[in-house]
Amino acid sequence: MKALILSCNTGGGHNSAGRAIAEAMTWRGDEAYVLDYLTLAGEGVSRIVGDGYVQIVKKTPRLFGIAYKLGMGVSRITRKSPVYYMNGRMAKYLNQYIQENPVDVIVMPHLYPAETITYMKRKGMKLPLTVVVMTDYTCIPFWEETDADYYITPHENLIKPCVKRGLKEEKLIPLGIPVSRICRREISKEAAREMLGLKKDEKYILAAGGSMGAGDLKKLVACILKSTKEEKLIIVCGNNAKVESQLKKAFSSCDRAKILGYTTQMNLYMKACDVLFTKPGGLTSTEGAVAGIPMVHTEPIPGCETANRKFFGRLGMSVSAKTIKGQVQAGLKLLSDKEAADEMIRRQQKNINKMAAEDICDFIKGKLTDEKALL
Repeated sequence: MKALILSCNTGGGHNSAGRAIAEAMTWRGDEAYVLDYLTLAGEGVSRIVGDGYVQIVKKTPRLFGIAYKLGMGVSRITRKSPVYYMNGRMAKYLNQYIQENPVDVIVMPHLYPAETITYMKRKGMKLPLTVVVMTDYTCIPFWEETDADYYITPHENLIKPCVKRGLKEEKLIPLGIPVSRICRREISKEAAREMLGLKKDEKYILAAGGSMGAGDLKKLVACILKSTKEEKLIIVCGNNAKVESQLKKAFSSCDRAKILGYTTQMNLYMKACDVLFTKPGGLTSTEGAVAGIPMVHTEPIPGCETANRKFFGRLGMSVSAKTIKGQVQAGLKLLSDKEAADEMIRRQQKNINKMAAEDICDFIKGKLTDEKALL
């Protein structure tokens, strides 16, 4: 099997999901390639779109929230959105690429390439099997105007909302959000701490801003430090160098706070720490649940993260509050209440499929086998 996985650089979650699927495929001996599909039109196009998105999210998250709400409204009243027509322009580039580099399946953990393949189908361009992988716990605007062969949803509870929005139920496959093998490796808290150089007998709080370092980490950190006496705090700022610099300037004298920028060891920190404060990104939340760490969702970027926080809260997989002070109090309660923390982990294990990447690969392989049998 040869797979082309199309994503783009509007947040780290889509790319992480794509890499997790590629990892699962190559682990089994198949071929898989993750491609920022906007680079087919030039590196400059990818940079403009990706950087523009990230800057809006970082600097004006409320504006992003307004745009998201407008998108929800537009998707209800129009047959085809501006998003569809903009991504339709990528069709000639993608068509040429797959003619020169034929594959058995196109996997899309992002809306944009799904819009492009929909345009291609309508124009009669030949395509292999096409599979969407949703990376948020909601049906985001414009999924309903796409026409992939199948849609992998994060949870069975999202089937009805997706159908209500216009997706066909027979195309919806609830297998979960894929995470990498390293996120689900079995390792004890003690072993993880030893690998990270952390003390075995301390309480550790982990605060993360996601891949873009979004959210008011400075206020959150200040509130946590003010509300605790002995607990250690590890802060992961992501790619936001400005936030990292601000935090180091404000808290460098505090020996209870360890401030990190981007790290490739996030999975180990999740295994090593006692409670996680994180914005409710789809991938970050899934990785936290797979790691089995009690989770506090901080202020979301308005839009799909708002829905992610509600989804996790309804199923008891995280807690949250409207204010930073309330979020910190909720986290400290989890830190002191082992029964509540254990129950949250149990609910995470019940509702999150840690083997989603492998299950998606099995599903795709089964469909390709069925197609060959019909030939």
